[in-house]
Amino acid sequence: MKAVRVHEYNKRPVVEDVPDPKVSEPLDVLVEVGGAGLCRTDLHIVEGQWAEKSGVTLPYTIGHENAGWVREVGSAVTNVEPGDAVILHPVATCGLCRACRAGDDVHCADSKLPGIDTDGGMAELLLTNARTVVKLDPSLRPVDVAALADAGLTAYHAVRKAVPLLYPGTRVVVIGAGGLGHIGVQCLAAMVPAEIIVVDRSPAALELSRELGATHTVQADGGQVDAVADLTGGEGAHVVLDFVGEGGAEAEGVRMLRRAGSYFVIGYGGRIEIPTIDIISSEINVIGNLIGSYNDLDELMALTAQGKVSLHTKTYPLEAVNDAMDDLESGRLRGRGILVPSRS
Repeated sequence: MKAVRVHEYNKRPVVEDVPDPKVSEPLDVLVEVGGAGLCRTDLHIVEGQWAEKSGVTLPYTIGHENAGWVREVGSAVTNVEPGDAVILHPVATCGLCRACRAGDDVHCADSKLPGIDTDGGMAELLLTNARTVVKLDPSLRPVDVAALADAGLTAYHAVRKAVPLLYPGTRVVVIGAGGLGHIGVQCLAAMVPAEIIVVDRSPAALELSRELGATHTVQADGGQVDAVADLTGGEGAHVVLDFVGEGGAEAEGVRMLRRAGSYFVIGYGGRIEIPTIDIISSEINVIGNLIGSYNDLDELMALTAQGKVSLHTKTYPLEAVNDAMDDLESGRLRGRGILVPSRS
């Protein structure tokens, strides 16, 4: 089969032939990939930023946002069968540890992350296990939802955690309305009664946010903190969801909070430096967010099937992975890039 392989850090991956994966364990599921999302984490992997954390041995196949069709299953698999359209949770979990049994499977003690620490889905086939697969509603196509496996799931997870804080009369700020942020705006519009304030540099992203349910939009032109203060009567927001997390957004996000507000860190790359006396005196909260659980992904697919969440995507053939990476890195890619194997 064809697969996108990283052979050396700081060098772009290559598309090459590798052996087809085979079902060998009772809970194995072999998936024909219908779409593999591309995100900045893939760029960071190529740059070597994940090398120490993942411990992966090169070469290997990247791609952690995957959807497709079940081709073959192991003898103990009962939740899917060949032909089913599925989206794959990005963490292949054990189901036996305390975190899994508590429904917090993203923190599984014995997990694999295909595309990060083992072979992923930028390929014609992906071998996974029965615990990762979520069956798709017949109205959904794998190519249209693939990036929701990580980008959408991460955004949904953060919003889901913020829901109890966003009762009627509250205000939430979304920093960054790009690949993750535009999904977060949709989730907020579907799930909470709060006023939604979106901050972004791009006029096009702000226009899209208004279409997706934002109450107010703010151009990030240097005056965004003051603009948020004006929109919140000088008090600040109850919740800030920061989908950027670098380039100064992290400091601005904290300054946009009201007293006892909560700053959710979703984007990464920067540093948060807050005097401890400021945390104590205003009783603010800083909350980290990773990807969501299997149940989060199942709920997100329900919202998607209801038409409340959709992705803005651009498709590329698998062989054009480096064109897609160039578009993402240069800012030419609006929404999410999806690689489509020719076999699909």
